[in-house]
Amino acid sequence: MADTGNRLRKLLESPNFDPQSYVKQLSQQSDGDRDLQEHRQKIQTLADETAQNLKKNVYKNYRQFIETAKEISYLESEMYQLSHILTEQKSIMESITQSLLSTDKDETAKEMLTAFPKETEEVKQRTLTTLLEKVEGCKNLMETPGRYLVYNGDLLEYDADNMSQIQKVHAFLMNDCLLIATWLANRRGAVKYKYSALYDLESFAVVNVKDNPPIKDMFKILMFPDSRIFKAENSKIKKEWLEILEETKKNKVAKDKHIKEEEVPTSPVRQEVSTNPFEDDEPLDSEELVDLSPEWIQELPEDLDVCIAQRDFEGAVDLLDKLNEYLKEQPVSPRVKELRGKVDERVRQLTEVLVFELSPDRSLRGGPKATRRAVSQLIRLGQSTKACELFLKNRAAAVQTAIRQLRIEGATLLYIQKLCNIFFTSLLETAREFETDFAGNTGCYSAFVVWSRSVMKMFVDAFSTQVFDSKESLSTAAECVKFASEHCKQLSEIGLDLTFILQSLLVKDIRAALQSQKDVIIEATKHRNSEEMWRRMNLMTPEALAKLKDEMRSCGIGSFDQYTGEDCWVNLSYTIVAFTKQMMAFLEEGLKLYFPELHMVFLESLREIILVAVQHVDYSLRCEQETEKKAFILQNASFLHETVLPVVERRFEEGVGKPAKQLQDLRKSSRPVRVNPDSTVSFV
Repeated sequence: MADTGNRLRKLLESPNFDPQSYVKQLSQQSDGDRDLQEHRQKIQTLADETAQNLKKNVYKNYRQFIETAKEISYLESEMYQLSHILTEQKSIMESITQSLLSTDKDETAKEMLTAFPKETEEVKQRTLTTLLEKVEGCKNLMETPGRYLVYNGDLLEYDADNMSQIQKVHAFLMNDCLLIATWLANRRGAVKYKYSALYDLESFAVVNVKDNPPIKDMFKILMFPDSRIFKAENSKIKKEWLEILEETKKNKVAKDKHIKEEEVPTSPVRQEVSTNPFEDDEPLDSEELVDLSPEWIQELPEDLDVCIAQRDFEGAVDLLDKLNEYLKEQPVSPRVKELRGKVDERVRQLTEVLVFELSPDRSLRGGPKATRRAVSQLIRLGQSTKACELFLKNRAAAVQTAIRQLRIEGATLLYIQKLCNIFFTSLLETAREFETDFAGNTGCYSAFVVWSRSVMKMFVDAFSTQVFDSKESLSTAAECVKFASEHCKQLSEIGLDLTFILQSLLVKDIRAALQSQKDVIIEATKHRNSEEMWRRMNLMTPEALAKLKDEMRSCGIGSFDQYTGEDCWVNLSYTIVAFTKQMMAFLEEGLKLYFPELHMVFLESLREIILVAVQHVDYSLRCEQETEKKAFILQNASFLHETVLPVVERRFEEGVGKPAKQLQDLRKSSRPVRVNPDSTVSFV
């Protein structure tokens, strides 16, 4: 038997196998039906074995695929770490290169200045004289000896209160002052500008204005108690202004310091100690008060570099805390300033590394707890605001990635369940981690509330696209909204209630869905009304009648039995029964979607739907001539008025919490009628 199976397998696996010729040959060689049945059984057995082997191979390869994916994940994390280390090494090398280039540049500039001092200043003074000839009202500026032009250019001045443009100005930066001149509307010869203001370099401070479109490329000049805001042509020119202003102010301070040092009396009679803060000579006792000889202080900058390179953030911050504690009560001296300068540079590097750790470009695996290390160290460095901002950006990117990677299923409700589980679980974990990390920074909680609203909008966009944009049925939409609301209420256990935000973001789509379903029901009711024959329903089977009774009971109509007749007859019109089921279904679905902002829309939709049925019954009673048919129509009207409408009003009040006055008024205005003996119709 086994040999026969092997031969058959080899025959079927041969590349030259022809099914048609094989079947033809088999039919000719078979003695009867029994041989064909046996051969069929052999082929079926072979097919089962092949399927079983295929399943085993798939399972085996699937296990290998999972293991390979794990290895790739480990390799990816190692590559991330390697990339981070290389990036840090690159930044260190660039900083060393920049410092060397800066040193060479300073030395070259000093050599050039020493070699050609008079020619350079003379050229600058001639340039300044030429430019000032174009400014009206500043002929006396050149009377100051040694004054020359450093930089100049056009700027736009803005109002500091409302950020509106005031005028176009031209600024002249000299080695000891800043001249602001306005443009002349009516030029006179070579004169283009008019003198506006002159500021000594020591009388103002320069502040960079952060770009916030459309406000960009601006800087502020502060002259107590006033200030002026200027806008450069582009970011490059703005950067040049800031750098040159700062450099010129430093050069003036250094020059004034040098002049004062030269003017200090050298008479041996006076043994006074200079109080100039810019002098290098400090009292000996001040130097002796600060002991910077401990080995750990001498090696502190290098130790910080090692900690940053090895990603030992906690160790780096511990060293900084130790230094701050040591120098807290110490007087300020040049040696302390020098040490502070070295340490501040390492703090900047450490901050950049921690910021990179929290950037959304990094791997988002590990959940909110993976960010705790970087966040806690930023907070210890006194940058809790930046830590809060970066933490929330990281979590927003994680939520967005999780939503984007969620597979869109065929069943909308199944997709929404997965979407809610992913989003609200992530939101809950983020809130708990935020509470842990920023427990002592209550000022950051407002930022978390704003962030929660933004990610809720992200969730609602994905939710609405799948539920409302795809034109799902109202029942499906109601189930999805109910599921999302239940998840949203779970956030109250941590004191976060986003139900109102969820409802406000969904109100537009839900209103459109209710109105669309209302239009569908009205159109279907009108279509059935146009074909109305006013005949009793015959459900043909007891099972169908029992099913209809169950449906009516589930709708809240418990007295439906009184409208059933003998056998399988129902003493109501098909149109009225179909309208009742559709109407009650719309009511229940609307109650699932209900919140106060939708009250009038929902109530008006119910009123319009009921009004279509009421008007149809009223019109039929007035137009029908046969007494028997009028009596049947009256029975349907009685069912609609005395049974259906009270159930609708009661169920609406139970679901909403207040009565529906519009529905009550509609029922009173459409009171039932009766058929008189003379075949006329009158109201009860």
